[in-house]
Amino acid sequence: MSQEILVSNRSTLEVNKLIKNTYMLLSMTLAFSALCAWVATAIGISPWMSIGLSLGSLVLLFFTLKKADTAAGIFWVFAFTGMQGASLGYILNHYAGMANGPELIMQAFGLTAAIFVGLSMYALTTKKDFSFMRGFLFAGLIIIIVGGLINMFVGNGVAYMLLSWATALVFAGLILYDTSNIVNGGETNYIRATVSLYLDFLNLFLAILRILGMNNDD
Repeated sequence: MSQEILVSNRSTLEVNKLIKNTYMLLSMTLAFSALCAWVATAIGISPWMSIGLSLGSLVLLFFTLKKADTAAGIFWVFAFTGMQGASLGYILNHYAGMANGPELIMQAFGLTAAIFVGLSMYALTTKKDFSFMRGFLFAGLIIIIVGGLINMFVGNGVAYMLLSWATALVFAGLILYDTSNIVNGGETNYIRATVSLYLDFLNLFLAILRILGMNNDD
């Protein structure tokens, strides 16, 4: 019995350490990403540069995940999140140019932060297993990607709004799923855990920004 208690305590300590390291690194990468986004916005990067940075960040994502179990993983995660943040420069300038644009961006960020914290705290405190959502969330991502590609050529406003809401719901679900993975042992590497939660936060923010932008666009 004492051996079981020791194993349980060690497991709890490992999970708590993983959670602490993950959220500490997540807060730092979000701050660094925001700084890079601000610099890119101030410079006024072009749409092509924004696309180039987005594609470049995908390459860095590959190296980040590959090096996640090594000391170099820290460098790669900051390189990835920094470039990802910089790629937002053109998008943020687009929304900043709208009526009440800066307030719109801050409102989207505030809503994202509130949703993220609320869902994360729920998953952390209840320790509920959300692994059953995996298939639904994966299917949702496929629908969003395919629907988004089709709508690039169709340009339907209603479809755009529906896809934005679907994106928000899917990534809200992924916050629960990825946090549950950390708590219940599905993810044991804090760099990979940070990347997952960072992408959840970023995509939720962009989805909310699109929704608010459409409501604000006269």
